[in-house]
Amino acid sequence: MDNLAGIIMAAGEGSRMKSRTPKVLHRLCGKELVRYPVDLMTRLGVERIVVVVSPSNHEAIKALLGNRVEYAVQSAKTGTAGAVESAKSLLQGNFRQVLVMGGDSPLVQEGSVRRLIDGHLESAHQMSILSGVVQDGQGLGRIQRDQGSQRNVLGIIEDQLDEYRDSGEVEVNSGVYCFQGDWLWANLAKVPPNSGQERFLTDLAAIAVEQQDPVTAVPSDAAVEVQGVNNRVELARLEDVERQNIRERWMLEGVTITDPSSVMIDASVIIGQDTVLLPNTMLLGETVIGADCEIGPGSVVRDSKIGDGCRVTSSALEEAVMETGANIGPFCHLRPGAHLEPDVHLGNFVEVKESRFAAGSVMGHLGYIGDATIGANANIGAGTITCNYDGKDKHRSVVGQGAFIGCDTMLVAPVSVGDGASTGAGAVVTKDVPAARLAVGVPARILDRQ
Repeated sequence: MDNLAGIIMAAGEGSRMKSRTPKVLHRLCGKELVRYPVDLMTRLGVERIVVVVSPSNHEAIKALLGNRVEYAVQSAKTGTAGAVESAKSLLQGNFRQVLVMGGDSPLVQEGSVRRLIDGHLESAHQMSILSGVVQDGQGLGRIQRDQGSQRNVLGIIEDQLDEYRDSGEVEVNSGVYCFQGDWLWANLAKVPPNSGQERFLTDLAAIAVEQQDPVTAVPSDAAVEVQGVNNRVELARLEDVERQNIRERWMLEGVTITDPSSVMIDASVIIGQDTVLLPNTMLLGETVIGADCEIGPGSVVRDSKIGDGCRVTSSALEEAVMETGANIGPFCHLRPGAHLEPDVHLGNFVEVKESRFAAGSVMGHLGYIGDATIGANANIGAGTITCNYDGKDKHRSVVGQGAFIGCDTMLVAPVSVGDGASTGAGAVVTKDVPAARLAVGVPARILDRQ
């Protein structure tokens, strides 16, 4: 968008959330509220994005968004007009158009905002508003129109005014605006304070009309877009809507979800074609799932990467990687740093942490592998444990290519088992086992293989 700047208002305290976390940092579908308008403006090609913060939430928001945006601090509770005014020194004189959004309305859609901007540019009006038609406008500003054939916008009436509260279908303000930049900066100072000394951006609509500058109200694609988040009830309500949108989008992209209402998919998740999601599955954070996978039932995958053709049965992954054709479960737990190369198989009740299983290796039953490297085509027997922690430090275990680790083996790290070597059932391995040799006993002693 040529010569278009964006302002995101994120300085509100959000007291109704009853939380120590700033409101705009609460998550909806795994994504902080303030990231929704930032990502939307980025997709729109907005040249410069300014997030208006408060002194109390500045550092937390900056830690999340970094240098993707610029920051303006609204030092006092001066309302939405004061919030936009905080960005004046950064933007005045540099941009012909200014797009303004709240940081707590996550369901505003890109298509609706594009129509708002296009209509604003085409009409050459000083102010354009994204509106929505809802059944219950309680808590939302109402768009006031005249009774003429053109139904021109006269202003925005705040919900607090009892005489304007009514029932039935009503057109309301979404809190998304597009302004001619020079006009905005020249008229902000004309917005009067209310009894609480707050000044509201909505008053600019009446100011424009008084100056005989028409105001455009562009209806949104869906009524839910105008809903903001003021408390946790509203957050949950909007999350329910967005999760259904996400599920439907992935099903239309070729993903099978056998029981949609029981499946949870976060906003940033990516899923490949012909993957099947079974009931009670959760895909969270920055997870990426390949094509032709089967995930679930009852699996939880967080911030992990799963390649094509994998199966995750009733298991949990966090910050883990499964390459093509790997399969786990039921009841596996891949903790951060677990990495399974192609065609690895882990069976019932296997826990893996900070360890890499090379291609074709197998651990079929019950055990713990931590801080280890497992060679290609190795077989790890049931009950095997890497004793990686000595009470002070973590140590690594290395199992060679084609090695066979017998049931109930304890690998007391740091230790290595060479290529093609074996351990007997119940062995406690405290010293390195050379390639192609056999270790048995407690502590294990090295034998020639029979």
